[in-house]
Amino acid sequence: MKIRILLPALLIIVCLPASYSQDNSRGGNYVPQIGQQGKDVVWVPTPQVLVDTMLSMAKVNSNDFVIDLGSGDGRTVISAAKRGARALGVEYNPDMVALSRQNAGEAGVSGLTEFKQGDLFECDLSGATVITLFLLPDINLKLRPKLLDLKPGTRIVSNTFTMGDWEPDREVSIDENWSSWSTALLWIVPAKVEGKWKIGEDLLNLSQDFQMVKGTLTSGNKVNKLTNGKLRGDEIIFRIGNDLYRGNVIGDSITGVCRNDVEGHVEDFIAKKL
Repeated sequence: MKIRILLPALLIIVCLPASYSQDNSRGGNYVPQIGQQGKDVVWVPTPQVLVDTMLSMAKVNSNDFVIDLGSGDGRTVISAAKRGARALGVEYNPDMVALSRQNAGEAGVSGLTEFKQGDLFECDLSGATVITLFLLPDINLKLRPKLLDLKPGTRIVSNTFTMGDWEPDREVSIDENWSSWSTALLWIVPAKVEGKWKIGEDLLNLSQDFQMVKGTLTSGNKVNKLTNGKLRGDEIIFRIGNDLYRGNVIGDSITGVCRNDVEGHVEDFIAKKL
């Protein structure tokens, strides 16, 4: 889904020097420079309006634990904390980590935030409900297997850059006459359903391409093609003829209901993985 939002124009000026000096202080306080080189990417801050859009797309609230990979000056972590979420920023530059802690204190959210100096590829993501990113496409691709192994339903939000052939579940573009940094992309980690499942005496054979699902249902000697198959976290929906199946994936079971569009009757179903 793509949504365009019209907002007042902003001017973003980005410089991309090959290197930067650590002597970026003013009055003893560290002052980061836009475009300064980091371990994996240069630092370019996400505009606050896009930070807010990303967090809104992910529906961040007080029940969430947000991890921002490459957290820079901490603005995404701080913004998530202002929504009541616990939030962790992972940043390789120790000066940026110190600056982020200072910024969080000034924003009054130190109790909900944590900033760690470290490599984003080595971070434990298993407890996160939301992951935020502003990384290059090749880095996103390196992270993708780890992201796909997270709990189904975990939300991944990226500023501008994609996940290769893993299509986003939602895309929002903010049209402000900028040439860049105006798009937020959302993915919802899908459950793993590929394989053979038994529904009563019938055989459901599923193949999966990220959140998209294809397959067949074999009933006796009749093979029926599955259509409109899709996952949204642990929720699965697919159609076989006039029957619409909706269910939830819990381990090796899918439990849900099947509704016949013609006759209108609804019945429960349970699929067990073979």
